[in-house]
Amino acid sequence: MSLPKRKHPRLKNFDYSQNGCYHIIICVKNESVRLSTVGRGLAPAEAVVRLTKYGEIFKSELLNLEDRFNCIKIDKYCIMPNHIHILLSIENAGTAAGASPRPTVSDCVRTVKSIFTRKCNAMDDTAGRIIFQSSFYDEIIGSVSYYEQVWRYIDENPIKWLITHHKI
Repeated sequence: MSLPKRKHPRLKNFDYSQNGCYHIIICVKNESVRLSTVGRGLAPAEAVVRLTKYGEIFKSELLNLEDRFNCIKIDKYCIMPNHIHILLSIENAGTAAGASPRPTVSDCVRTVKSIFTRKCNAMDDTAGRIIFQSSFYDEIIGSVSYYEQVWRYIDENPIKWLITHHKI
């Protein structure tokens, strides 16, 4: 039986360690809901994201990337029940950055996913459990207007979750 050919998610010949801004989406394996819950806020069209213990660990490790790689900045993020949106900037990538002098977007995602998975597996005593899909989705942000559009998209994601899951 031949498996379908998988499309490579990164752009060929693009240097993902160069200065720039990236929209990253990381998905939980099998769309399992484990990182947060989304509930109604006080206003009619308001949604509130409440992190689970797993979501809190992910948030901590995501924000730790800025200390691990000094050229990385987390501009915005939203930890949804089964996926995470991140606006990540790489600035001054040519300077020394701790363990990796020029971390790529993949280095950042791999680091946060790996540490998160290890901590959760240790906490739950479940060695070898796979929590995330093997890859991730990324977009290269090429303009200020697109950056603002992605920012709004991330802001609106929780209310869209409520609408699509019939909780509003």
